[in-house]
Amino acid sequence: MGKKLSKKQESSETVHSQRIDEIMKTDNNEVQKEIKILVLGTGDSGKSTFLKQLQILYKGGFCEQDRFLYRTTIRVNLMYNMKTLIQIVEDLKIKIQKRTQKIVKRFDRSKKYCEENLTEKMKNAIINLWNDPGFKQAYERRNRFELSDSANYYFDSCERIFKEEYQPNDKDILFCRIPTTGVNEIELEVNNKFWKVVDVGGQRSERRKWIHQFESATIVVYITSVSEFDQQLSEDRSINRMHESLLLFDTISNGDFFKKKNFFILFNKIDILKKKLQTVDLSVCFPKYKGGKDLSLAIKFIKDKFMEIGENSTRNLFFQQTCAIDTENIKNIFGAVTTTVLEDDLKGGGYL
Repeated sequence: MGKKLSKKQESSETVHSQRIDEIMKTDNNEVQKEIKILVLGTGDSGKSTFLKQLQILYKGGFCEQDRFLYRTTIRVNLMYNMKTLIQIVEDLKIKIQKRTQKIVKRFDRSKKYCEENLTEKMKNAIINLWNDPGFKQAYERRNRFELSDSANYYFDSCERIFKEEYQPNDKDILFCRIPTTGVNEIELEVNNKFWKVVDVGGQRSERRKWIHQFESATIVVYITSVSEFDQQLSEDRSINRMHESLLLFDTISNGDFFKKKNFFILFNKIDILKKKLQTVDLSVCFPKYKGGKDLSLAIKFIKDKFMEIGENSTRNLFFQQTCAIDTENIKNIFGAVTTTVLEDDLKGGGYL
């Protein structure tokens, strides 16, 4: 059963939430002490960004030491992204200005992506390359290459990022790309309850580590990047990312561990999807799609694909559109998740 929360439902949820708070104040011991939320999805879907947002919202954000560590990673990300952009220019034989051709050779000689390579000359090189119209054109044609969606943000911020006193702000950190390996978790106290939110690696090689996390999970937040419908897996260039996400959802949702678990399915990177639909048709991924550039029709079509997978189940599927770098958006989404979990617990105990 698929659900998307309307304004009327959101109002109803507020009433339910208030009722839950009243019950928990008077009889808190009847509700389980720690609730586990499992965050799943393929690589690059936005799971790690989701957890970073929870760190900002409920754990006081990032300390000075965290920001210092992210500073190096962000700078390395920036260099790696430019190296990839150069590869796109070369592979697609995009014309660039003569003066930038010499700068490209300098990057070709730079094999290490580390702090000591981030010199003033390197900063100027990145800025000059990014200002070349050919590189802007290459960025718009990045779908067949492994270039981060946040690359343009970092390129535009290059001057600030290279300053000696640079300390990453929250947005810099949210955009920072570090592939999840193993299991990451964050413990929160929300609505007088303790929550453990677990994020596991989305790449194929990491998925075998998920199994021991399944049984004790109360609910699953499944994140899919809807903007990647025209992109391929980094592990297997013959596999479309959206198809892989649907296949993974099928495997998880119809497995023994989750037959009766509710799912929150987050359609992430909705802002990028809206822009991409203006130039790339969803039919490149789903040939039967006939909705053209209409965002609502595209979302409905993708939602129906997920619904088809879970149509024989009695569980609830809750659908939400998200932009993982939008803190307020994630706050509302997580509020809906926690309220749903608590309602189910209290209903099971005969409270609602």
